[in-house]
Amino acid sequence: MRKLRELRRLYQIGRTLFDYGLDELIPARLQIWPARMARKSLFWFKNKHPDLSRGKRIRLALESLGPVFIKFGQMLSTRRDLLPPDIAEELAMLQDRVPPFDGKLARQQIEHSLRQPIETLFDDFDEKPLASASIAQVHTARLKTGQDIVIKVIRPGIERTIEADVSLMHSMASLIARLVPERSSRLRPVEVVEEYRKTLLDELNLLREGANAIQLRRNFEGSRTLYVPEIYSSYCHENVLVMERIYGIPVSDIAALEANGTNMQLLAERGVEVFFTQVFRDSFFHADMHPGNIFVSYEHPQDPQWIGIDCGIVGTLNRDDKRYLAENFLAFFNRDYRKVAELHVESGWVPADTKVEEFESAIRTVLEPIFEKPLSEISFGHVLLNLFNTARRFNMAVQPQLVLLQKTLLYVEGVGRQLYPQLDLWKTAKPFLEDWMQKQVGYKAVINGVKENAPYWAEKLPEIPELVYDALRQAKFQQRQMNGLYERYATHDKRQGQGRFLLAMGASTLLASTLLLGMDESRLALSGMVLTLVVWWLGWRRIAR
Repeated sequence: MRKLRELRRLYQIGRTLFDYGLDELIPARLQIWPARMARKSLFWFKNKHPDLSRGKRIRLALESLGPVFIKFGQMLSTRRDLLPPDIAEELAMLQDRVPPFDGKLARQQIEHSLRQPIETLFDDFDEKPLASASIAQVHTARLKTGQDIVIKVIRPGIERTIEADVSLMHSMASLIARLVPERSSRLRPVEVVEEYRKTLLDELNLLREGANAIQLRRNFEGSRTLYVPEIYSSYCHENVLVMERIYGIPVSDIAALEANGTNMQLLAERGVEVFFTQVFRDSFFHADMHPGNIFVSYEHPQDPQWIGIDCGIVGTLNRDDKRYLAENFLAFFNRDYRKVAELHVESGWVPADTKVEEFESAIRTVLEPIFEKPLSEISFGHVLLNLFNTARRFNMAVQPQLVLLQKTLLYVEGVGRQLYPQLDLWKTAKPFLEDWMQKQVGYKAVINGVKENAPYWAEKLPEIPELVYDALRQAKFQQRQMNGLYERYATHDKRQGQGRFLLAMGASTLLASTLLLGMDESRLALSGMVLTLVVWWLGWRRIAR
């Protein structure tokens, strides 16, 4: 039954692509032969929208295919350096202008989840959604205490759609793993799809999103760079989230930002600072920073503040990954390709038997021409792409825990370049990373370690005298035991030595007796043999004891 559903979904995806004529957008030389044959043989799969622009056809096709494909379109929309302007503009509409579902259904879902009529909880609930995205939509209202709020509601039935698409992706990944095992061991398609599935399902749980937002708000409490709206936890449910309504300028509305007098360079640089702060200071970063989730405060346009919403997807990194990433970034900035190669081997991202010299040479060959350009013209996304293509030749394994980080970095760069095309990501990030590394390995690291452990040490301080006394008593007892063992071992070793000496003497006596017997000295030979037996008996007794 599951396979039948997956085949049905695969058919639906193929039909949708043909209905919107997306195959026609691929140059003929790049089309694989099954696609060309399908278009010619399945004559009833015509392009039903030839009058629409290519950007609009792509957007409508992704919208009709559901949230997994809409997420893909959202990511592409931030890469205006990779897409033609007409396609990028259309895909940008996927960020918060996905067709909404009926507001009456939203009302019913809120009342069912919170088990009360909306009128008893909120005032001025608007059934017309304020914004609609791939997984949820939001409605405005007001708390009984007067605060303006928005209510986020999960789309009905969306979980089944996501499960079907991810299940299809999982089957395709498993097929790839079986057909090309030598590449799959490096690309790890099943693990990547599983990580993506976990991310999407986590986004469906609005209680998790609320907890993420509370954590992110606490991390940036009082910050001038990022503001996170307050979450009203007492009104939240798995499919309903109530939070403070914010008033800001969408980051994609360049005209409005400029009209408000926003310092665009500082805004773009602060976006990079916010990203690296979340990753390296907090190990907790907003991993869905597409323009639909980012606003800019109207206040203090010359000292602009970001506003972040929709914390359904967050990423975390462990201490080792953070360290290796920071060192890799710094090595990039300093064009130290040897260090980049060594770090990839040390971290296990490439096999341990990789020849560092060859890997270093390959990295230099690919990246050095890129760095000949001014840093402000270099796309970090292109650098990563070139690096991964190079590392692929050295069997670099895909790191599922870094997929979210890579995607978020591309979002940040795309948005930053949109705000301020001259953004120098390298210049902005390098001082931050250098300072972070000094705190990890320099004298600051020692001071920070003392500060972090001071409360624990203070708690244990009253116990130290007793612990020291117990340790000394235990050491004394162990010393006595060791002395006794040493004495027994010395006695035993002495007896063993004596026994081995007597056995050797017995062997010599036996040899002499044999010689005497050959000389017809039978009486002496017999006496020697008796002596041999006596000596051997004494020797074995010594060893046995």
